[in-house]
Amino acid sequence: MRLVWCLALGALAPATLVAQDGTRTVTAGAFVDAYYAWDFNRPSGFDRSFTTQPARHDEFNVNLALVEVKLSGERVRGHLGLQAGTSVQSNYAGEPRLGSISGPDLARHIEEAVAGVRVAPTLWVDAGIYLSHIGQESWISRDNPTYSRSLIADYSPYYETGVKATWTASAKLTAQLNLVNGWQNISETNTDKAVGLRLDYAASPHLALGYSNFAGNEMPDTVPSRVRLFNEGYALITAGNASFWLTTDVGRQQRAAGGWSTWYGGAVIGRVKVAPTVALAARAERYSDPDGVIVSTGTPSAFRVNGASVNLDVMLPGSAVWRTELRGFLAKDPVFPQHAGGGVSTRDGFVVTSLALTL
Repeated sequence: MRLVWCLALGALAPATLVAQDGTRTVTAGAFVDAYYAWDFNRPSGFDRSFTTQPARHDEFNVNLALVEVKLSGERVRGHLGLQAGTSVQSNYAGEPRLGSISGPDLARHIEEAVAGVRVAPTLWVDAGIYLSHIGQESWISRDNPTYSRSLIADYSPYYETGVKATWTASAKLTAQLNLVNGWQNISETNTDKAVGLRLDYAASPHLALGYSNFAGNEMPDTVPSRVRLFNEGYALITAGNASFWLTTDVGRQQRAAGGWSTWYGGAVIGRVKVAPTVALAARAERYSDPDGVIVSTGTPSAFRVNGASVNLDVMLPGSAVWRTELRGFLAKDPVFPQHAGGGVSTRDGFVVTSLALTL
């Protein structure tokens, strides 16, 4: 839910403007997620592969530290979020460096920097760096049913840079159209732009449905363009103390020699509150990218992985939460780095425990 089921609200506004217009409110907040993870393959160098969270093995560290300021008003809104942590370093490592004023050094510390105006009673236009319109799972661990992200979440965009128009068509239906630089990048990779649509439909108090897509060219200008098409559908079902997340992704990209490469993924997550302060969650997932469009491994079958996890959450006083997760993977090819002899394995797994606080 990288859109986090809500639109970006904020950007900084001078205190004098707030004082002059009582319809505007400014709020500030922070989030800290500290963790320890143990990867059963004990990768050399302590970096874990293929998941952004947790990113480090056998190390106490900060997954995400976020401070943010939001402005909300009848006609304007904005959000400025600044971040740091090992998940940030991992997720923004691929940020392109073209020209002398680009790359992840500064860009990775901006979670969101977006300003918006209401151009009609049910239509907002926002521009800047913002969380992606794709996905059910959030960038912020606190907002997800499991501590770590599913593979389909890690391998679809978490953030975008561009402009979006959001139309509240009715109390049940919201539509959003995006014009962005590309597939999870702040700096440009070429002279093309990409487009994306998101639809959210509240079918009932117990069922939410959604669809999102992406279309664009992600190749540099030095080679012929190859169109990338991506579609995602999801459902959120609630029943008493239980909730279920179902997500399916399908992507296609043109091959240089003709034809199309296809990748797909899916995840099913169930979460149940077993006590007022205790919840359990479980996940089953599949990700298959046989041509290595999104995940390049250099192996014959590329990245074809099944996974499963179990999660325990304990809500603590003062908006704190203690989360522990056990997760395992099984790949068709040996792709997971392991400590012994510097080789690779078809299997990997980890256990992580996290203490997070919302301020």
